[in-house]
Amino acid sequence: MRKILVVGAGQSGLQLALGLQSKGYEVTLMSNRTADEIRGGRVMSTQCMFDTALRHERDLGLNFWEGQAPKIEGLGVSVAAPDAGRAVNWLGRLKGFAQSVDQRVKMAGWLDTFAQRGGQLVIHGAAVSDLDFFSRTYDLVLVAAGKGELVQLFGRNAARSPHEVPQRALAVSYVHGLGPRPEHADTEAVRCNLVPGVGELFVMPTLTTSGRADILFWEGVPGGPLDVFQGIKDPAEHLSVTLELMEKFTPWEYARATKVELTDAGGTLAGRYPPVVRNPVGRLPGGGLVLGVADVVVANDPITGQGSNSASKCAASYLSSILRHGDRPFDEAWMKATFDTYWFTSGRATTQWTNAMLGVPPEHVLNLIGAAGGLQPVADRFANGFDNPSDFDGYFYDPEETAEYLAEATAAVAAAATVPAARGAAEDAPRTPGAEGAPQAEGADSAE
Repeated sequence: MRKILVVGAGQSGLQLALGLQSKGYEVTLMSNRTADEIRGGRVMSTQCMFDTALRHERDLGLNFWEGQAPKIEGLGVSVAAPDAGRAVNWLGRLKGFAQSVDQRVKMAGWLDTFAQRGGQLVIHGAAVSDLDFFSRTYDLVLVAAGKGELVQLFGRNAARSPHEVPQRALAVSYVHGLGPRPEHADTEAVRCNLVPGVGELFVMPTLTTSGRADILFWEGVPGGPLDVFQGIKDPAEHLSVTLELMEKFTPWEYARATKVELTDAGGTLAGRYPPVVRNPVGRLPGGGLVLGVADVVVANDPITGQGSNSASKCAASYLSSILRHGDRPFDEAWMKATFDTYWFTSGRATTQWTNAMLGVPPEHVLNLIGAAGGLQPVADRFANGFDNPSDFDGYFYDPEETAEYLAEATAAVAAAATVPAARGAAEDAPRTPGAEGAPQAEGADSAE
């Protein structure tokens, strides 16, 4: 039986550990916190997982909260106008529902499950010296802890990392008491509110430790009016500032947030980090090799909501590569090939799109987002790109491709609109007496 060590108990580390465990591998999982410490701690993310990522969990039987978490069926976009109104406002429909489960709930639950299924759980904040020892006793060491000194094992890939400093200042509040949106009160949706030159406000339903809740998530341009959360330690003050900024920049969202309160004392989070792609293989002082997983090697800004999705996709890709490899050694060539499989099937497209969204949107992208307000297929396609970012390659980046796509979408919508009109006119036309139900000559071709 092959022995594998997974360091880190987040989305990717736990999903990989539980997946390998289910396939008969001898798995040791290292976490710097117990399940109870995670459950009673501070929120860790703003996760919204779309259909593909959820299916990876479902395939492993890990979708424990699917029946409890809100089913998110739409993704909406609003763009603030100079007068504090909305220049753009639309809702795209998702093909498969998305869901958000507070990582305090999910990671604690999965950690308990791993231990209950007989996995070896070690509560210890791993250091490089630990991995130097363990690399000699395990067939494979996977590093899925995206913070701390272990990350330094994986050098920055400058060619794939255009940003050297944080591109957004992040501020999160988990709340109860958010009112429904009047435009689609019957549809659970993620809302993306874009404030040009200032930042973005994301609002999403979630399942937290106290039940259903909503996440208010500001992404502010560094140095701008949203970059004010650094140094705020009091959760109540954090929420108060969040609401003040909503009232000023997104009053349509503030209107339904006047009665919100934090879900708990740990329901706020603030910080920033530079987006980065790192080399996948880390070399230890003693010569051993370790393979980086998910945001250890590809850490995108959360502006496109891809963190947990990418972690799930990376874990699923790595699991498949490990299973296919059989009893052969997990050498450096295999490690690089395993990462490349993930990168070229998923990671690259996600990184390209996320970096594009961090910049000032070019005119053709503004036209695309604006056109989605009158073309439902465009809104739907954009929304479903959050599940499959590689689809943006066909119409998002090149102005000519965008114009061609919008022309096609406009023609298709116009053509679809003429069909019911033509059908209605035909039904209203006078009929020849006796013609209805008349027998057709045998062998005659139908005109339809």
